[in-house]
Amino acid sequence: MPAPYIHKNDKVVLFDGVCKLCSAWARFLIRFDRNRIFKLATVQSREGQAILVYYGLPTDTFETMVYINGERLYTKSTALLGILRALPLPWPTFAVFAVVPRKLRDWLYDRIALNRYRFFGKYDHCLLPGPDNESRFIHGDDK
Repeated sequence: MPAPYIHKNDKVVLFDGVCKLCSAWARFLIRFDRNRIFKLATVQSREGQAILVYYGLPTDTFETMVYINGERLYTKSTALLGILRALPLPWPTFAVFAVVPRKLRDWLYDRIALNRYRFFGKYDHCLLPGPDNESRFIHGDDK
């Protein structure tokens, strides 16, 4: 049984909606995901929180982006590489970094994630999707 708000073959990205770097990543996905294969949700949203609970992930500290492809969950650098593989060229070429051992990739990911507010800043509240990309986000009535 898929997680709440997620259909069987959905590709979902959960991101920290107050993090400026994470929000920029979501805007990047909206821009380059021309086939609209990804659905987005902030980890702070009702939908994001329900998905985190389903997978047994923390609901109060957010140190990783989450990528769900169907029923499989990916985090940290593996999530990033999986998302890049699904985007149109040239982005899948960056998945070549999968040859780097995961432990090393995740160590680098953690250094950025743990310092993202200090390096990139933080919004006072989650940014809401604009009318032009509202359909890209998961909503409680989607399932």
